Amino acid sequence: MITNTALEYKGNLFPSKVVSYEHEGDSISFNTDNNVILKVTILRDSLIRFRFTTKGYFSNDFSYAIDKSQLHGYNFLTVTEEENHFEIRTSKVKCKIKKADLRLSIYDLNDFLILEDELGFHWEESYEYGGNIVKMSKSSKDGECFYGLGDKATQMNLKGKRVENFATDQYAYQKDQEPLYKVVPFYIGLHNKQSYGIFFDNTFRTFFDFCQERRNVTSFWSEGGEMNYYFVYGPQMQDVVTTYTDLTGKPELPPLWVLGYHQCKWSYYPESKVKEITSKFRELKIPCDAIYLDIDYMDGFRCFTWNKDYFPDPKKMVAELAEDGFKTVVIIDPGIKIDKDYWVYKEGLEKDYFCKRADGPYMKGKVWPGECNFPDYTNPVVREWWAGLFKELISDIGVKGVWNDMNEPAVMEVPNKTFPMDVRHSYDGNPCSHRKAHNIYGTQMARATYHGVKRFVYPKRPFVITRSAYSGAQRYTSSWTGDNVATWEHLWIANIQVQRMSISGMGFTGSDIGGFAEQPTGELYARWIQLGVFHPFCRTHSSGDHGNQEPWAFDEEVVDITRKFVSLRYQLLPYLYTMFWQYIEEGIPMLKPLVYYDQDDTQTHYRNDEFIFGNHILVCPILEPNAVGRRMYIPRGEWYNYWTNEFATGGREVWVDSKFDEIPVFVKAGSIIPKYPVQQYVGELEFDELVLDYYFKIGKEKSEVYEDAQDGYDYKKGRFSFLSFRTIGKEKEVIIQLHKEGKYETPYSKYKINFFGLPFKVTEIEIDNEKFEFNSADFEMNGFLIVDKEFSELHISGE
Repeated sequence: MITNTALEYKGNLFPSKVVSYEHEGDSISFNTDNNVILKVTILRDSLIRFRFTTKGYFSNDFSYAIDKSQLHGYNFLTVTEEENHFEIRTSKVKCKIKKADLRLSIYDLNDFLILEDELGFHWEESYEYGGNIVKMSKSSKDGECFYGLGDKATQMNLKGKRVENFATDQYAYQKDQEPLYKVVPFYIGLHNKQSYGIFFDNTFRTFFDFCQERRNVTSFWSEGGEMNYYFVYGPQMQDVVTTYTDLTGKPELPPLWVLGYHQCKWSYYPESKVKEITSKFRELKIPCDAIYLDIDYMDGFRCFTWNKDYFPDPKKMVAELAEDGFKTVVIIDPGIKIDKDYWVYKEGLEKDYFCKRADGPYMKGKVWPGECNFPDYTNPVVREWWAGLFKELISDIGVKGVWNDMNEPAVMEVPNKTFPMDVRHSYDGNPCSHRKAHNIYGTQMARATYHGVKRFVYPKRPFVITRSAYSGAQRYTSSWTGDNVATWEHLWIANIQVQRMSISGMGFTGSDIGGFAEQPTGELYARWIQLGVFHPFCRTHSSGDHGNQEPWAFDEEVVDITRKFVSLRYQLLPYLYTMFWQYIEEGIPMLKPLVYYDQDDTQTHYRNDEFIFGNHILVCPILEPNAVGRRMYIPRGEWYNYWTNEFATGGREVWVDSKFDEIPVFVKAGSIIPKYPVQQYVGELEFDELVLDYYFKIGKEKSEVYEDAQDGYDYKKGRFSFLSFRTIGKEKEVIIQLHKEGKYETPYSKYKINFFGLPFKVTEIEIDNEKFEFNSADFEMNGFLIVDKEFSELHISGE
């Protein structure tokens, strides 16, 4: 039992009683008689920060995760002192803090208990490293579920799991393996139809236990640093995710081509092989926008160099690929080869930009080029230098994107596969060891890369992809889920990982389609393509050690399926672009697990497979061989089978037939889905109409379409087109209302509106209150109208 006087329990130390408190502005500090201070900061009515120190004062307040432009400000705040506790109240929640030991509980304004401490904050001294191991335990409610934490290779619901956050190069990782490449110490709790979030902003190695060790206790702890966490109140999961995403930041819009299909392999070389691959895509009419070059394009794996035997004139090659619609993306790793004749190494050495061991020598580790030194990307001067190194690649040669790999950081032939923990880092003026900097090393490399690519690709938009990341990395980069395996289990893992990343603030993510390690069967590759085209980042990538993995490496049926689904992605580009815009404007995740879509339905709490793509499309991949269909859960609402246009009501589990060239895809009734014509690459075609697929529903629905020039920054000057459609369906009529914003003039002049599921025969059409002449027989047969894009209201009625 813990009391005021019993300040130690099983080796742990605890706060003692509060002796004073101060309230200044948005912060309230509580001081105890054993030097523990709790500082509570009200960032928003639903966002509260709790920060503890055990030494009587706080260290410099610095975080790489928090976006400086995040929204903050509250409507209401009071602090009152009661006999046994203090109460902090905002317009959304109230927090009670016990005077005896700083244990806290958080309620909504109806006195519903959302979250409460079990042991609360406690710590033990780290005799090996100094400082503290900081810990927090919370009581868990019966039936409570947990989600988030980035790309964990496990069930969507984390109840009963223990996970570890330490960025690690895990080649060919398996289900439930810990830890992986990314560190996102943010989780969502859900119980009694109420959602909340916890973001533990601590870059040391961290752990989370979701009722594994003790049935009704959730805990999180770190091997160093502060107990510093943010509480986010919902009550809807949507509110939690958007608030957290705003706190840690959102990216800028990518160029539209980045949302196309990408092809990659370790490695495509020489130049003739690259052109053979790109030519085959065009020959087979499989759309593709990007071709990747892995480490073999370099001279001896030296970053920012070219192997002139393989690529004698890279500028000419990149330009010729661009003429055929292919953007070239190249890899850049952090390891800089120790070579006195290598210009990048010489610059880094002369300017003292490489990481050092505690006693002074440069940290040295073996990666692809051999023995390397590694830039300290936590130093802003080094980041600026690194950004400048991209001038030749981007400005002179014409490369359009960069992917950062091996940046966990990964080091070969050492037991822990990374830097020694005594390596020193600048940490932007907060010097520390690698214990603190390890988890953000990859993010700071991606940040430096992003600023370099952005500088030299301007006036176009940059594209960067990273393997390792910490919360907030989404401000600079996209990501992929690392070195997966060509197995059916990994197809299942990829589906969950990308959903989980999406509700963890890092929506721009995909997996290596087909698996990086080993060789997929044609069936597995086809099923992976069918899933991958519904991921925000869509790229086939393989190690090349086990055979070829281009679509034509399999049989003709797989080629046809690949063409069909990649072409569907290109048709859906305006829908994809719109959902990306909604992500950066409002923090709405691009993929939504069913529990996010309807947290009140307990049937969604343990669903892994189904997800909502954007706001209006339900996808359920086929994850087993030889399947002719599958059981799936259709969430609340009304839906149409995309392939058959059959109507389905939600809130139930159903069997869905699915041929080899299909997976279950449903469209929400009442929605309008925008489509482009199939292009072999973004910008290939000029077209005079935008297709709008409308799916009938009795009732109201809202749909949006965002467009701009597809690249560049004119959209920030108001040169965009934002269409907001409101549809109203009745037994014998449909009304489509259109509201427009923005100064961008789209290249098309008409909408082709396809109508699905109309329950009546159309006899009359009015556009902006004027009668529209049409051939009823043609409409009955074809089911579409072509209208001028300037209309404001379309009224269809019938019998």
